[in-house]
Amino acid sequence: MLTSLAVGFDVTILNLALPSMAEDLHADNAQLQWFVTVYTLVLAAGMIPAGMLGDRLGRRKTLLAALVVFGVSSLLAAYAPSSGIFIAARALLGLGAALIMPTMLALIPTMFTAEERPKAIGTLAGASLLAFPIGPILGGWLLNHFWWGSVFLINIPVVVLAFLAVAAWLPESRRERGRRIDAAGVVLSSAAVTGLTYGLIEIGERGWTDAAVLGPVLGGMAALALFVLWERRAGAPLVDLSLFANARFTVGIALATLVNFTMFGVLFALPQYFQANLGTDAMGSSLRLLPLIAGMLIGMSAAGRLSRLIGPKLAAGLGFALLAGGLFWGATTGTGSGTALAAGWTAMYGLGLGCVLPTVMDAALGALSPGNAGVGAAVNQSIRTLGGSFGAAVLGSILTSAYRAAVPEQARESVFAGLAAARSAGFAALEGTVRSAFVHGLDLVLVTGGGLGLLGLLLALAWLPATPERPRPSPAPALRVHVPDLE
Repeated sequence: MLTSLAVGFDVTILNLALPSMAEDLHADNAQLQWFVTVYTLVLAAGMIPAGMLGDRLGRRKTLLAALVVFGVSSLLAAYAPSSGIFIAARALLGLGAALIMPTMLALIPTMFTAEERPKAIGTLAGASLLAFPIGPILGGWLLNHFWWGSVFLINIPVVVLAFLAVAAWLPESRRERGRRIDAAGVVLSSAAVTGLTYGLIEIGERGWTDAAVLGPVLGGMAALALFVLWERRAGAPLVDLSLFANARFTVGIALATLVNFTMFGVLFALPQYFQANLGTDAMGSSLRLLPLIAGMLIGMSAAGRLSRLIGPKLAAGLGFALLAGGLFWGATTGTGSGTALAAGWTAMYGLGLGCVLPTVMDAALGALSPGNAGVGAAVNQSIRTLGGSFGAAVLGSILTSAYRAAVPEQARESVFAGLAAARSAGFAALEGTVRSAFVHGLDLVLVTGGGLGLLGLLLALAWLPATPERPRPSPAPALRVHVPDLE
């Protein structure tokens, strides 16, 4: 729970700091997208080999090493003097999170029975969700009183506590028989993820026809095809493709990926909208995220009971309906819209998120056996995170393209640069154009996300089971516990 809280802080706080970082580091829209995306990019690419590493070397050792990496990279991010160094620090943070996430998820089917598993998932998800109300409020206060780097120092005490707790209490567990590392699979999967994400981010700056976009996208697609072919032939594959023969596992991952796609795009755009168009400071932006967070917490607390009452199919379908409805409602935002509209649609969207995520996560994790828990959980989390990375890239590019197409040259770097240029020149008309262009881009992002929510609704109704799994009572799986030699 402590490790989950540390990762959750890092996800929730950065978006609030983007406006300050755009000014202090002179970052353009593409660099702001990289601030968000490089973390999820490394996280997605690294989780599958990290899950295998935890299975092979021991999950306790892996968590301890991961927390050290996460703490050190948090310090580097806090004191980064330039955009390039900050992006490198965020990449290192992503590596630490890549070691943390699958290891945490692998502990669930390894340490808990089928009857206990839903409660364990809910508890772990609840710990992560604590970062949503705590992170933005604390981060907003810090941003109002200190420099933007202070928000990354929040991780340090949580990481220290988590390290001490893991060292003192967590028993060692690992796969009984180790597996060779699939080096070719790691290289090909990383190349595919990097190429696709880089190309998608550059779309907003360069357009589809530019070689800097087409090259990485086509290269990423080729690497992905080679990765699948290699994994089908490899003796010890990085990803056991037979996992996807299980419909519950595959559909659960697909639906969770759609959710992450929309969520990362929305969280990228919202703080910029609050500060650029509503004129709030960092604390005001954090407070305006609370309706979304409250909706998530309410939906998350009700998801388990809802799934048992009406079944996973209808529970997830209801969540996707709320999610899509909230985003379509938000797409009616205009330059004259205020906080009330934002609070209404974000609360509805958050309620949908909270209903969907535990339901589809249980569908995916419930298909894993203790033997392949680490790799299977890593595949699950990696694809979900990749969905978030692509969400920030694709939806961020939609926002950037729409904004840049509607403003003059001197305002194209970012909405904050556009507002600064208008104010310094005393052009009230340009300031209005900048705000209108950004809101138009935001509306396009929300319409796109709403359409994906409708797709999730159709997939959930078509493929998720109508009735919840009824596990038979069984003893907890045995752990392989390492006892030190006291002599």
